[in-house]
Amino acid sequence: MPTSRHKILSHIFNGICFKLNRTKRLSLDNTDLETPLKRCLTTFDITLLGVGHMVGAGIYVLTGTVAKDLAGPGIIISFILAGIASTLAALCYAEFGTRVPKAGSAYVYTYVSIGEFWAFVIGWNIVLEHMIGAASVARAWSGYVDSLLEGQISNFTKSLFGELYEGFFSKHPDLLSFCICIIYSTILATGVKSSALINSFLTGINLSVIILVIVVGFYFGKFSNWSNQKGGFLPYGLSGVMSGAATCFYAYVGFDCIATSGEEAQEPSKSIPVATTFAMSVVSLVYILVSAALTLMVPYSHINPNAALPDAFAEAGLHWVRYIIIIGAVCGMTTSLLGSLFSLPRCLYAMAEDGLIFKFFASINRTTQLPILNMVVSTLISAIIALVFDLEKLVEFMSIGTLLAYTIVSASVIILRYKPSMVTYTNTININKDSTPVAENLDSTSNTDVEVVYIGGKLKKNYYCLKPLVGNYKPGSAVSTAVFIYIVACALLCSNIYALPFTITDNWFTVFYIGFAIITMILCVVVIEAHEQNTAGLKFKVPLVPYLPALSILCNVELMANLNFLTWIRFILWMAIGFLVYFGYGIRHSKLNDSLSTYSVLLSPTEREKTDWGTISTKKTKSDLSSLYDDDTEPIIDSD
Repeated sequence: MPTSRHKILSHIFNGICFKLNRTKRLSLDNTDLETPLKRCLTTFDITLLGVGHMVGAGIYVLTGTVAKDLAGPGIIISFILAGIASTLAALCYAEFGTRVPKAGSAYVYTYVSIGEFWAFVIGWNIVLEHMIGAASVARAWSGYVDSLLEGQISNFTKSLFGELYEGFFSKHPDLLSFCICIIYSTILATGVKSSALINSFLTGINLSVIILVIVVGFYFGKFSNWSNQKGGFLPYGLSGVMSGAATCFYAYVGFDCIATSGEEAQEPSKSIPVATTFAMSVVSLVYILVSAALTLMVPYSHINPNAALPDAFAEAGLHWVRYIIIIGAVCGMTTSLLGSLFSLPRCLYAMAEDGLIFKFFASINRTTQLPILNMVVSTLISAIIALVFDLEKLVEFMSIGTLLAYTIVSASVIILRYKPSMVTYTNTININKDSTPVAENLDSTSNTDVEVVYIGGKLKKNYYCLKPLVGNYKPGSAVSTAVFIYIVACALLCSNIYALPFTITDNWFTVFYIGFAIITMILCVVVIEAHEQNTAGLKFKVPLVPYLPALSILCNVELMANLNFLTWIRFILWMAIGFLVYFGYGIRHSKLNDSLSTYSVLLSPTEREKTDWGTISTKKTKSDLSSLYDDDTEPIIDSD
């Protein structure tokens, strides 16, 4: 009896573990995946969507707040560090955008590489990112206008509702931000193409204003504002720069909406990498130059965080520039809000389409080809958050989910690069019997299908010395294990890095602890590098894998380590709600429970065994062979 009970419990446990780790099976020929959404966005539309999302509240509100309270003129370094971390993550997103041209962004990427549970974790955090992103931009939009009107809106609200004294909530309800969310969501509901045209027009105005700000700011700026008499370039020290970088990261999160638009792009495999690369380059340069211009115009201690740029130019007597900046700020924050409200329902749609959250979020309106009901619910929640919560707390809360998503995407790029894939080829032309030892068993005119198995995940010949260590793993498994250990080592290092200068002589254990973490990280990268990559079918590839994705993981973990402790507590509470949704609904309604889905097919036990470590087989002709792998990816032909 105990034995039977043990078997039952073991069966249940194994079943749960299988469900948590099951992945989507995607064809290498995935560009023809059908979608109920409308594919109408060009590369230009998607690029400006990303630029507009990133160059909004970050320029006009966040820049002043970070410069005054966290980093001083060192905000330039903060934006450089945040930009590097974001660019590394953006490259990983771009590669995945060519692999998986679907809505859902990092959520879908994690689903095909790591597993369902982690995909839900990332998707749940992306929902938080865009929900709070929309609320924070609406709140910034309202605060900016209120500041220009010398507080008339807030004074009226206070007289009507009074003040709240709870720290996490705003001191008064923000009715204007609530209304702004509703209005802009209504614009998006008119259609993807029309809203993209509006976004492009407003982004063009915003960029023109920013160029004017940079040119005039440098012309009238004074390097004396960076001198020691005015507080110096780094008045808050290195810790201030790092804290500023963690907050400035908020300014770059908009590139996520480029990947989210993959299901509505005309040519996603081309548009997403191009749009991501160009948008990140433009935005990084803009943030660095505007930060320099602002801190050169006025000493950091004199900056008005609510209207930094207009007040800086007004203090210099350039009132005409002040009014132009107001126009740019309204346009910029409008496009930033449109970007968040655009991305949020599409992420919910992707999760609902897979059955992990409530099904009504996947309902598509036949006329507009948009998830209208989804948009209504998500907009109302964002509007309510904007109504009652404080902007600064929203920005902090948003950063942690974004950084976690970027970390997992970077890890997923490494994992998929070293995962073998299997493609079945139809023998429509003569097989060269000399090309492979296995081919000699086939008739030269046979119509028998053959399979090409890419050797991604196997040890390279010059690393056979590691075979006793990783030789018993299935192809790709050793790399996945090394990535997990690498992330843990990064967390150990980043949580203790600041203690090193003070404890190198006083606390030998800390030095050993940090040294152990660094050595572990290096060994993990060596183990990953020792395996063959699989780049079959990739039209865009992250360069220097695994080094750049590994650096991206380290940067993201370091920025997370600099976030406020209370931010982590709020994050844990948010994830607790998510786990209730997943284990109460998602794990039972997942489409991977069904026999067929958009991403999975029925497999025989033999087929499942063949593909449990790779992507699903798809039929191709032998003439397609040369286009599916690089020179460094060797195919092995085996009979089916």
